[in-house]
Amino acid sequence: MKGVVIQNAAEVVTPVGGQAKFGREMNDLSRIEHASVVIEDGMIQAVDQTAVIASRYDLRQYERIDAAGQSVIPGFVDSHTHFLFGGYRADEFMLRLTGSTYMELMAAGGGIGSTVRHTRQTGREELYRLGKDRLDAMLAFGITTVEGKSGYGLERETELKQLTVMQALAQDHPLELVSTFMGAHAVPPEYRGREESYIDFLLAEVLPVVKERGLAEFCDVFCEQGVFSLEQSRRLLLQARELGFGLKLHADEICSLGGAELAGELQAVSAEHLLHASKDGIQALARNRVIATLLPSTAFCLNEPFAAARSMIDSGCAVALASDFNPGSCFSYSVPLLLALACIKMKMTAEEALTALTLNGAAALNRAERLGSIEPGKQADLLILKYPSYKFLIYHTGINVVQKVIKKGCLLCTNR
Repeated sequence: MKGVVIQNAAEVVTPVGGQAKFGREMNDLSRIEHASVVIEDGMIQAVDQTAVIASRYDLRQYERIDAAGQSVIPGFVDSHTHFLFGGYRADEFMLRLTGSTYMELMAAGGGIGSTVRHTRQTGREELYRLGKDRLDAMLAFGITTVEGKSGYGLERETELKQLTVMQALAQDHPLELVSTFMGAHAVPPEYRGREESYIDFLLAEVLPVVKERGLAEFCDVFCEQGVFSLEQSRRLLLQARELGFGLKLHADEICSLGGAELAGELQAVSAEHLLHASKDGIQALARNRVIATLLPSTAFCLNEPFAAARSMIDSGCAVALASDFNPGSCFSYSVPLLLALACIKMKMTAEEALTALTLNGAAALNRAERLGSIEPGKQADLLILKYPSYKFLIYHTGINVVQKVIKKGCLLCTNR
């Protein structure tokens, strides 16, 4: 067989281009009715109406996938997760339901600190097994590319263990995995009150090793009151940039500290969370073309105000959506929940949400030239939905409508 052709789709719907969509551009989707997609060697060769494709290609040479009555969209890019960890925090979730805050739990030794203790104790084989199971589950939701952060070691060996296991998963698992070093996820107990010394430690003993071994592409920091200050975050990220890492920030999640402004100043690839980003911060993101990665499922689980997606888009920002799957503040990789919250609670249009979870997610990982849309020359990461319109992603509220998942032209998953 020469390749694969997806035939007879009710529609192929996709953003178009090799870079992020900003502001109103996020509503611009290409929609071809009665369409087919030709794939060769894992790459998209042609997208057009079925009759046109049939006149140009000898389809007897291709494996055929019938998508009659169904919508075809790009694979989802989940550009912010903490999926690799040991232990769970169900009890903390219940405490939050009775009024305990995220920062109170952290101060009491829970939160990230609890997961750090469990992850330090979890062996590599078990960590690999847990990671594989989670990636398998994500794939069924249509996630074809995922970012994973370290940050549950907060010391050299466990940080390297997390990243080494992610590297092994990236080689073995069909879902595409992008690694981010986040040793500055919290201040470990042994450095409490000595945050500057901990940044010194990361810069001297961990970050160079991560770079030398090629274990991560990005560096992230939890820039937040009670965690790492603006100046500490700046110092870490400037050195990371010198070493060649792309920059990301957990910014303005708990309070309006100025993390979005810092992301703009450093021209980071993305600023993430942004629940309390200021107007000046939003303008800094738009002006410096920093991707605003929003995590509505986390706001929902924490019962916090949602990020101002409407204001960001109207101000010219490029917004990406991601799950923030982690063991504490958002133990969920549910794409249906994520999309419902984005549209119902954050007032994004269905078109903006689709762009945010595909092309803009790819841009947040520096992969928009290769991923995130259905057009010739891009990697063939596609989803076939159960219904004839992409609008069912929102309309069939909270339900997974992904029927088939195709990665690099290979059918990897079929849901009933």
